[in-house]
Amino acid sequence: MLIGREAIAGMIPHAGAMRLLDGVLFWDADRIECISRTHRDPHNPLRSQGKLPALCGIEYAAQAMAIHGRLAGGVASAPRAGYLASLREVVCRAGRLDDLDGDLVVGAERLIGEESRVIYRFEVKVGGTDVLRGRAAVVLDIDRVKP
Repeated sequence: MLIGREAIAGMIPHAGAMRLLDGVLFWDADRIECISRTHRDPHNPLRSQGKLPALCGIEYAAQAMAIHGRLAGGVASAPRAGYLASLREVVCRAGRLDDLDGDLVVGAERLIGEESRVIYRFEVKVGGTDVLRGRAAVVLDIDRVKP
């Protein structure tokens, strides 16, 4: 693992159990691949009635995108606010994450990026099997975005 949980803590604004990723396996200027075991944690804050819906994988992907933004540059040293502006072509092949064996591998690839807006393609896999994929448009520091 290239980057562990403690280093991730300084890269994203999430705290405690909401920090969902355990580490970064790979990253370059355009892509990142992270790993997580928190989907099996019974205290995962995204659980509802004891279950973790597979669509919560979008939050895992969003955190991978945020980490990538910090690692690849173009993001200020202090964590900035990022907002998912839209999701496209989301395909979900499972109902839940908590009942999946194996670690989650969360990947994101930056397709287009500028200072205040970025578009990523993302995927969540377990054991090489697709669980969730799609595209996300993210707006950074929304108060700086000009209409």
